Amino acid sequence: MILRGIGASGGTGMGPAVCLQATALNYTGRRYAGVGDERARLRAAVCQVERDTAALAGQMRSRTKGSESVILTGQITMLQDPELEFQLDHAIQEGETAEAAVDAVLGGYVRLFQELEDERMRLRAADIQDLQGRLIRALLGLHEMDLSQLPAGCILVTRELTPSMTVGLDRERVAGILTETGGSTSHAAILARALGIPAVLGASGVLQVVENGDLVLVDGDKGNAILHPSQEAQKLYRARRALLLQHQACLEPYRHRPTLDGDGRRCRLYANVGHPTEAARAAGEGAEGIGLLRTEFLFLDRAIPPTEEEQMAAYLAAARPFPGGEVVIRTLDVGGDKQIPWLALPQEPNPFLGCRGLRTSFARPELFRVQLRALLRAGAEVPGLRVLLPMVTDVSEVRQVRKMLSQCEEELEQEGLAFRPELPLGVMVETPAAARTADLLARESDFFSIGTNDLTQYILAADRNSPEVNKLYTSLHPAVLRELRDVIRAGRQAGIPVELCGEAAAGPEFLPLLLAWGLEVFSVSPAMLLETRARIAGWTAEKAADVERQVMALAGVEEIRAYYHDWTYQ
Repeated sequence: MILRGIGASGGTGMGPAVCLQATALNYTGRRYAGVGDERARLRAAVCQVERDTAALAGQMRSRTKGSESVILTGQITMLQDPELEFQLDHAIQEGETAEAAVDAVLGGYVRLFQELEDERMRLRAADIQDLQGRLIRALLGLHEMDLSQLPAGCILVTRELTPSMTVGLDRERVAGILTETGGSTSHAAILARALGIPAVLGASGVLQVVENGDLVLVDGDKGNAILHPSQEAQKLYRARRALLLQHQACLEPYRHRPTLDGDGRRCRLYANVGHPTEAARAAGEGAEGIGLLRTEFLFLDRAIPPTEEEQMAAYLAAARPFPGGEVVIRTLDVGGDKQIPWLALPQEPNPFLGCRGLRTSFARPELFRVQLRALLRAGAEVPGLRVLLPMVTDVSEVRQVRKMLSQCEEELEQEGLAFRPELPLGVMVETPAAARTADLLARESDFFSIGTNDLTQYILAADRNSPEVNKLYTSLHPAVLRELRDVIRAGRQAGIPVELCGEAAAGPEFLPLLLAWGLEVFSVSPAMLLETRARIAGWTAEKAADVERQVMALAGVEEIRAYYHDWTYQ
């Protein structure tokens, strides 16, 4: 039986299932002890959870090369949120026990996040639920679940994987993870990747069909699991694992090599990261810098906006693994389909064409100014820091940001705070308007970063998340290829750096085209760094130009796919 979910942590693992069923936390028998006593009980529980979380964060730091412990210390920050403290205290004053107050207040946040349309935001509900359960267990005097002594080589099967659970897992004992809920951008998934444990999340109903001891094969690359795999499937798994280890050994020499094409031309290979925790892993995988740091993580899991100090600390944490390297930080990219509860953005009939990216920042200038100030201050300590603007359609938007930066510089100078003047400012070319006016935007920008994922869906008028039109969504369409070529040329003619992030940067079909057009900066997911560096090394200018000539002469997607199919098997 094939159990389908979401590949959240790559790799494969096979072993007997260990099923964990959630137990309900029953506090209905506890009587209200008065405001003073309930407050004292809550304070004691908060202190205990803070201590336990700090210990878990220390454990995480000692087990991984990255800064994944920030995910756990984020729970401490949540506990110290004055707004949360006020709401809990108000519930106690209204006659609720400490347990009921935690259940009502944090449960309300959980439901709020679960109702959001944006998947990344919905997944944050699990973090709040984790904190909710840990606080109630502390109030009831119950111990945290210990998963460090699971049977060796097992597959952990559970309804939900929380950050605090994940930290306790031993990769030598757990061969894989299979859950009913969750997704690839959840904090538990980030921790699983850091620990190197294959994981398939969001496989609905698995606890109804998997029993303790059942043999399960988890494939984190394909996003599925096989219950009771056949002898043939088991042989295939072992063969694939041997090939994977062999392939990884072949890629290992590229880990700390410079990125060179087949002629020895220097390219640069950066990483796309969604959290500072992923930056150290990217550096360990051979990234030369960060090509895209998404800053949305700063604005999630909270009831109030992040402070200037919090933002600055996060930017410095992301840059720390790359001393002297470039770090491209994208300003807040939310709106429309990406909702943040406290931001109270309007629901729109067509969110992909609504108030997104830079438009949201302009609509909330007080929020944007705090981010710009934090970036300017971080720039004083990170020489390679650059700022990237999302959802740009006109040169006036870049000019407006430069004006706001100048105003922020004046404020910081008056306050006596160190900052870097004239931060390099780049445009994320992800709208047809930006692509078609790339020559004009190049005059106002210090660099370009091409976002192929959104650019493709806008050019083709095909929602990449819609199953109905998904087959139309492909960056191999001639219209998309022509735009990519023209944007790269416009940047080169203006003498500004051009980088490309998104799936196309690592795609084997795109590399010869991008190299032929003169692209020198590639930004990919940390998992694809070594693979991409090895692929670049296999292309000379002559070979790349030959492929480019043939592909660009073709008229449609099917012809291009057929060409690559024939080319692959020649």
